Amino acid sequence: MNLTVALLQLKPTGSVEGNLEKGIAACTEAKAMGSDIALFPEMWSCGYDLAADREAIARQAIAPSGPFVSAFARLARELDMAIAITYLEADASRWYNTLSLFDRHGKETLRYRKVHTCDFDRERYLGAGDDFFVVDLDTDAGPVKVGSMICYDREFAESARILMLKGAEVILVPNACPMEVNRLCQLRCRAFENMVGIATANYCEGTPDCNGHSSAFDGVAYHSDGSYREMCILEARAEEGIVLAHFDLALMRAYRLSEVHGNAYRRPRCYGILVSDEVNEPFIRRDRVER
Repeated sequence: MNLTVALLQLKPTGSVEGNLEKGIAACTEAKAMGSDIALFPEMWSCGYDLAADREAIARQAIAPSGPFVSAFARLARELDMAIAITYLEADASRWYNTLSLFDRHGKETLRYRKVHTCDFDRERYLGAGDDFFVVDLDTDAGPVKVGSMICYDREFAESARILMLKGAEVILVPNACPMEVNRLCQLRCRAFENMVGIATANYCEGTPDCNGHSSAFDGVAYHSDGSYREMCILEARAEEGIVLAHFDLALMRAYRLSEVHGNAYRRPRCYGILVSDEVNEPFIRRDRVER
């Protein structure tokens, strides 16, 4: 019982219209390859080429009900395949780094706004999401509990932890940065400590500040006999292309029933400091945006 996630390791075209056309073609190819879910890299509508000032960002941002996002809702229904499309979202006078997950019937089952925005860069102009969500996604492999975090979210253990606590079996991670060994290790850790699958789609080499290496980890660290197992089920190369991650749901679910990670032995009463807003040296940053 496999869940197949297509990681669309693409290069943006330089326009919303071009990205729409290329995205539709990529999803169509992903379906032909046998995918249950197609996952785009971060902020596909603009190729994460975020403008340098508020006025320009406002011109880049698109409405969730607009033609770009709606096209992928229709496409999901036509292809009978879930699509996780990413975009710079316009909502009144605010903008968000957003993922919408459409199920294979074209219904939006999840809209996630990036919680940990990169306030040290141009994302300081964006609003931040205020929660993480998990949904039951209808697939050919049966219902699967799916959540999302976006790029920089991965660097905070709390992101994946909350998704695990809400029941996530697979976490979709759109990305737009160099996926070198240390960032890949972060994803490995998030999968290991929460016993969840993590699928990450990055932009290919040739996109500024990106290098491909989309990846998938299934969170199963040990064989049934206790011997160690490689959790990395996929690491793409640098070039543009569509790569498939096959998650063995039966294996993952059996493992989660018996292993020691996740939530079985946590001591939440000892973790109070984790929800403190206090920031002390050496972590004080003048460009921090209060949310």
